[in-house]
Amino acid sequence: MGAGCLVQTVWNYLLNFDLKHGITDIDIIYFDSVDLSLESERQIEKHISSLLQDLPFKIDVKNEARVHMWYEEKFGFKIRPYTSLGDAINTWPTTASSLGIRQKETGEFKVYAPYGLNDLFGMIVRPNKTQITKAIYNNKTAKWLKNWPVLKVIPWDA
Repeated sequence: MGAGCLVQTVWNYLLNFDLKHGITDIDIIYFDSVDLSLESERQIEKHISSLLQDLPFKIDVKNEARVHMWYEEKFGFKIRPYTSLGDAINTWPTTASSLGIRQKETGEFKVYAPYGLNDLFGMIVRPNKTQITKAIYNNKTAKWLKNWPVLKVIPWDA
């Protein structure tokens, strides 16, 4: 699981909001460089959605190994194929949202936060310029500020 739903849950907790406030979907990611088919990704999403059908959110499942195949159409520029989940998370739009969590077989949770957790818990939104554009960042922060107006948004050019 990664990005928005995790970050927004933390912000909601810190602000004493309903934990579901402002969350539209749950991002579940995996990495399968052998099967890059959309059909496989959709089947996995369908299966996970059936398991989580009681949740009030859309389940959005993405094989990060195939993101390069659709990214240009959605965002207007090509990207290189990712080599791992960590490689993908390293490029996500903000330092606070470059975050993934998974449950290990032991039941423990493993957090992947390449830029640390200070921005997340400090409610600071800082651009991760590794891959995104200023427009993508500004659109995302404008949307987030509507739900969490106390966020400290660091301007792209700062």
